[in-house]
Amino acid sequence: MRRWLTGVALGAVVALAATGCTRPAGTDGDLVDDWASMAVPASFTPDSGTCHRRPQEVGYLSAYAPVDCAEPHQAETLHVGTLTDVTGNRPPEVGSEGMRVAFGECDRQVRRIMGGDWRAARIGLTVVLPSPPAWAGGARWFRCDVHELRGLDTPVPVRRTASLTGVLDKASPLRHGCFNARTEGDEVIEMVAVECTARHRAEFVGLWQAPESTWSEFLENPARAHRGCRGAIARYAKVPDDGNLQFRVGTIFYHPAEGEWRSGNRSVKCFLWMSDRTLTRSVKGAGTRALPIT
Repeated sequence: MRRWLTGVALGAVVALAATGCTRPAGTDGDLVDDWASMAVPASFTPDSGTCHRRPQEVGYLSAYAPVDCAEPHQAETLHVGTLTDVTGNRPPEVGSEGMRVAFGECDRQVRRIMGGDWRAARIGLTVVLPSPPAWAGGARWFRCDVHELRGLDTPVPVRRTASLTGVLDKASPLRHGCFNARTEGDEVIEMVAVECTARHRAEFVGLWQAPESTWSEFLENPARAHRGCRGAIARYAKVPDDGNLQFRVGTIFYHPAEGEWRSGNRSVKCFLWMSDRTLTRSVKGAGTRALPIT
């Protein structure tokens, strides 16, 4: 609220009185009832469809400096929503009901705007909330920011000079495809992306939606995730989803981070894995001839 404007106006009135000026015709001499009521100050709300040179986790106004998406940037706001039924003096924390509501809306809107599921591509999603002082002052917006990632095992935002709007509604190099998996025992050390026409042993086949559970319960039951991913393989390769599937192909899965899980992300990335031979083509829709029982 710019109170100094009121001070200047009153000063002008005092100056007029000191010079002995008479009241102008058509006025009543009552200064109070002629002042227009001041509008209630509106809190800042960021814009959607904007890009940012650096990703943010907290939406500090002092750091808000959007740029044109044709300029170098590392993050893009695809949607801005509003939390209407959240109480408290601080922004929602990871795992809270408010954060789950915000993440759910961001997930839906980002998939719609991008034209596909961001989890099936090298895309990260961040829910950006107002700073604690802004929240205490009444701000209830949240930003749905996306960024291109360097790779599965290097989730580092990369610099872009184009919008991600509609990028997944067609063939895109951002989509997960074929890989060579570096393993140590039962642990995957790195997934190296390659063309599906090159020699490879792993391929992304889709997402499995894990059932509601705590983070620790999910980690304690990896067999359930492997079973879920075998179902994704069967649908992707068009092979029977039966007891023989585990003798056709192995599975690799990548799960969400704990904070994402607690905030509502239950999507597990599923990959088929050939432990005893290499492939030189995608197995999408290839049937049992591509994945024989061994």
